[in-house]
Amino acid sequence: MTAELVRGQNHPLSQSRLEIRISAGTPIVAAAALGDENGRIHGTEWVAHPGAPTQPGLEVPRQAAADHRLAVDLDAMTDAVHRVSVLLALPAPGGGPGPVRFGAVAAPFVAVTGLDGTEVASYTITGLEAESAVVALELYRRQGVWKVRAVGQGYAGGLAELFTDQGLSQARQLAAGIGEAVARGLARSVQAPPPRPSDGDRSRQAAAPAVGPDQGGAAPQGAPGPVPPAYGGQPGPDGPQPAYGGAGAADPSPATGGGPIDYSHPRRQTSAPPPPPPTAPPARPGEPAQPVAGDATGWSMEERLYNQVWGMFEDLARTTAAYRSAVDFAESRMDKELEQALSDPRSRIGGQGDAAREAARARHDRLVDQAREALDRDLAQLVAEAEVVEPALPPAFARWDNPAWHAYRVPMEIPMALRLGDLRLPEADRIRIPMLLRLPLERGLWIDSGRTGSLDGSFTDSHDMRRLAVETAVAHAARLLAVYPAGEFTVHVIDPAGSGAQALAPLTQTGVLAAPPAVGAAGVTDVLGRLTQRVDLVQMALRGGAADALPPGFDTSQQLLIVNDFPHGFDDRAVNQLRYLADEGPSVGVHLMMVADREESAGYGPLLDPLWRSLLRLTPVADDHLADPWVGHAWTYEPPLVPPGSQVLHQVLTQVAAARRSWNR
Repeated sequence: MTAELVRGQNHPLSQSRLEIRISAGTPIVAAAALGDENGRIHGTEWVAHPGAPTQPGLEVPRQAAADHRLAVDLDAMTDAVHRVSVLLALPAPGGGPGPVRFGAVAAPFVAVTGLDGTEVASYTITGLEAESAVVALELYRRQGVWKVRAVGQGYAGGLAELFTDQGLSQARQLAAGIGEAVARGLARSVQAPPPRPSDGDRSRQAAAPAVGPDQGGAAPQGAPGPVPPAYGGQPGPDGPQPAYGGAGAADPSPATGGGPIDYSHPRRQTSAPPPPPPTAPPARPGEPAQPVAGDATGWSMEERLYNQVWGMFEDLARTTAAYRSAVDFAESRMDKELEQALSDPRSRIGGQGDAAREAARARHDRLVDQAREALDRDLAQLVAEAEVVEPALPPAFARWDNPAWHAYRVPMEIPMALRLGDLRLPEADRIRIPMLLRLPLERGLWIDSGRTGSLDGSFTDSHDMRRLAVETAVAHAARLLAVYPAGEFTVHVIDPAGSGAQALAPLTQTGVLAAPPAVGAAGVTDVLGRLTQRVDLVQMALRGGAADALPPGFDTSQQLLIVNDFPHGFDDRAVNQLRYLADEGPSVGVHLMMVADREESAGYGPLLDPLWRSLLRLTPVADDHLADPWVGHAWTYEPPLVPPGSQVLHQVLTQVAAARRSWNR
């Protein structure tokens, strides 16, 4: 299963010999830099580029092209190498016509594959604007295990700025050398493909011999050129193919009197490109542009909104980091100036010392005010963007109080992501960033019922905290049920002591559960046994290449198990089965949602530590335990609670239950 990475996300690598495939809508330069444990490049010999395309365990293309393949052998890397950074850059403007910034071209797509072409992980580099060079992704070694991480760090100053940031002293000389090597081979580079006409409008072309890029020739006049892969896709195993017939084209049938030939490639996607994103009216002079919902990159409005939310998330993280850095600098500078003033005995007393201290504090206040002014300006823009984006979100991305839920209908397709709450920072309390999680879930969820204190100083007793935790779990489960098509998501509940019966009422009363909540030790054993057997059956079928050999009537839908009051009612066998489901279940469609207090399972010792680490911890009250992938701020998480008195959750679940009954008929 391919891992579709987002910026900052990582994924383990199980193979040592890999290919890195890159596709873009314009010729780009591909290179790779080797780094030590700290990511430092020790010299120009640690960089593979078109002028020096091979390094131990690494080979990069020799020219600029719209499609690239890099060969990587991790076992051949020296012990000093702990990081391999994949670098992309636009050719220097002096080398010929072409774009000078990534914001003017299609988002580059990078895929890590095995030698057989099987994708391991992929990453679409979105959000680039003025940058002309970018660190696309990195392969890094951590405790003897190699992983891949999506980076997407761009540089407006091109390769020179990129190498300087990587700590290379000969950055400008190396960047110039790469530019010269690219310029020498630019005549052989693959040009950007022209827009492809529809097959119905394409007139018959005379078949002419194809001229390869290394021959320095151009395609025949009027002959369609190569067609770029669809957004988020990758080139086929044979690389770009000519669109005209050539020797492989079928002759026109005499019965049709020489009708038009079908010039389309059988493996090429023919879907039309998406409509352009919405644009805002021109801004008045001196005023910022008005934000528009869905103006990010993407092939659907859903994908555009998803990318826009992630862009807002990153913008808020980085602008807050800049403000905090400025405040820290102002404080450290004031401390240094005060220390210098006090180090002179003559200035410790009298007007001279007081004046020095006042001047230091005034400079500190001026710097802080300037930083706050810049932060407020950025926050105002983000607030305006949030005000137009939030009402435009589809139900899967929307809060429970969004009117989109009142027009809810059971969907026909699975969305790309699900909202699990909101994130905010103390400097920007007005802005709530939707916490979107990609579907299908790649890890289980843990609703922590053990925290009794809140960030606002309020205190909730343990009984109310357990109730809130179950209600939060019900809200998450309801969202999952609501965004999947009828019959494609099934929920099971284990409630050994029946303590969550009241909070679980929305699920039980509407009839969306596969069966009533399991109670007692016998119920725990039955549910865990059936789900464990399901995981075993699907794994055996997939490993044996016989996915169609599952038993008749086998439920192929995604499965969610809600476990309340763990570890009550669980013996050692049940605990091991639960750990097995958490580890092996997500890959075959069995997901776990734990409602538990970790302290209550302390008797098992470190046995359950891997279980808690494998789950995404969420809280039923606001808590600042989550971090962003760019700066690492501690974000305050707020759960997606249903507004008091609202019937929206019951109405949505009623529709889900009705659609489920129709599906089962």
